[in-house]
Amino acid sequence: MSDYFGKDVPKLGFGLMRLPKKLFATDIEQVKTMVDLFMEAGFTYFDTAYVYMGSEAAIKKALVDRYPREKFTLADKMNAFMMAPTEEAAKKQFATSLERTGAGYFDYYLLHSLMEDNYTKYEKFHLWDYVKEQKEKGLIKHLGFSFHAGPELLDKLLTEHPEVDFIQLQINYADWENPSVTSRANYEVARKHGKSITVMEPVKGGRLANPPAAVKKLFKDYHPDMSCASWAIRFVASLDGIITVLSGMSNIEQMQDNLSYMKNFQPLNEEEQKIIQEAQRILGKSSTIPCTACHYCTEGCPKQIAIPDIFAAVNKQLGNGQMAEALEAYNEAAPEGHRASDCIKCRQCERSCPQHLPITEYLEQAAQMLEAK
Repeated sequence: MSDYFGKDVPKLGFGLMRLPKKLFATDIEQVKTMVDLFMEAGFTYFDTAYVYMGSEAAIKKALVDRYPREKFTLADKMNAFMMAPTEEAAKKQFATSLERTGAGYFDYYLLHSLMEDNYTKYEKFHLWDYVKEQKEKGLIKHLGFSFHAGPELLDKLLTEHPEVDFIQLQINYADWENPSVTSRANYEVARKHGKSITVMEPVKGGRLANPPAAVKKLFKDYHPDMSCASWAIRFVASLDGIITVLSGMSNIEQMQDNLSYMKNFQPLNEEEQKIIQEAQRILGKSSTIPCTACHYCTEGCPKQIAIPDIFAAVNKQLGNGQMAEALEAYNEAAPEGHRASDCIKCRQCERSCPQHLPITEYLEQAAQMLEAK
């Protein structure tokens, strides 16, 4: 448990970005089952966003309409650079999110995905002042922002906006010293400012649920019955000042796995910490593409290239040497007209990427590796 705002908050949060699908729509019945399992285990924190397609409507049906409002906490977000061409459009997201979720108010509300090339837009649109006004009205209980940049900008924002109650950061053991993500440095800046933290991407978009074979062997040799994802989530939950660790669960099996070790959470012991450090050393030599499958890159792709799915296919070869599996996954993800080689290098994907990946270079690599076979 983490003592936060005067109350205990369970350290596992249900991230609603990657909900299960059925015939291309959200599988509401499966989401209801997942919500019930989560609530029955004593967990209460749910995280959605205006730009998570279908997520707000799904959580209304699966959670808000089925449980008393005081029994759960709901986080939502306002995004000023996706689907928000004007100040009015950005501010309207708040009312729309309240309507979609039917929540009445938000326990946690965030300015969404601040980074170097968009943070000034939040100032230009007067969104800091706007969300403070909503908090004063009682429509927001705790105010924060999610962040995808370096420690210098984070320090600047927290200095200029000491009114924020918390911050959401990407933290996982693979990115702890990653110079493009700077998990450790950002964590230390947040703690220097006395801010508690909600954590996104603890399993790095699922990549740490199936890490390279050498890392998997490390974990399985020590805990044969524990999932690789459990190591990733427990690593983050063991840090000081963590409100909750968001896991973007996509099916009942993932929910059951997370509950199995988080219901009675035990921080990593000294030996487990050493194993994580060895995993970090191994991953430092990894050539896999560090994509978290957030899909921000696909929103405006003029060629409708399934970039995260293509990168997942590439990683089957780079991470585990599975060329046959990589080819099969690539051909499924990249039909004619939407292949890696169809990229026109407009780079809108790179401007949207929270990981700041050289996506066009990786797509060239994918084409060379998997289209000539």
